[in-house]
Amino acid sequence: MGYWIVKIILTPILLLLYRVRIEGRDNIPAQGGVILAANHRSFMDSIFLPLIISRRMTFVAKAEYFDDPKTAWFFRAVGQIPIRRGGGSASERALASATDVLEGGGVFGIYPEGTRTRDGLLHRGHTGVARLALRTGAPLVPVGLIGTDDVQPTDAKLPRCFRTITVRFGAPLDTSRGAGRHHDHLALRQLTDELMYEVHALTGYEYVDTYATKDASAEHRPEVPDAPVRVATLAS
Repeated sequence: MGYWIVKIILTPILLLLYRVRIEGRDNIPAQGGVILAANHRSFMDSIFLPLIISRRMTFVAKAEYFDDPKTAWFFRAVGQIPIRRGGGSASERALASATDVLEGGGVFGIYPEGTRTRDGLLHRGHTGVARLALRTGAPLVPVGLIGTDDVQPTDAKLPRCFRTITVRFGAPLDTSRGAGRHHDHLALRQLTDELMYEVHALTGYEYVDTYATKDASAEHRPEVPDAPVRVATLAS
């Protein structure tokens, strides 16, 4: 109930303060589990995206957001699932939570880059999104978010008003050829790269084959093989 109350209140306010352009929304299935995989440029990504689709959307969020009563109510109201990322089993717990959402017929949002970009580029995706898609069979819809970092740049405390946001939903990717291969690293890497190519096409942002990091100075250091699969969180 809280989710829909917050949505009813915030949607007209955001549409008044921002010009929001939406393309391809009919690519989202009307029912059944679906993964919306988007690029991640701003904290506002997780505000705009749920408000412009008619279905309820869920993200996995850092548990720290739920430790503070001042913010916990909001994250619960907008459909976030808390997950503590410390410890080796954090990725599996996040994956299990996402699986529950999808098997229950819900919409799950994920940021394959794993954290917000610090340099404005589109970065290599982690393979957790592919494992989730192949494990559940849920449609995988690429999403391109444009201009959200102009509303609230990384590390900015408050959003700026009267900006233009564009959200583009691509056609669901064909994951049938990877059915049953959610433990096959090559299949996971291939699907993840295909997804990021589609997100690049939707956004036009320059793509670099390096992982995004919280340290802007480390953005383009040499790559290491994929770490254990992890599900991207709300505001890494």
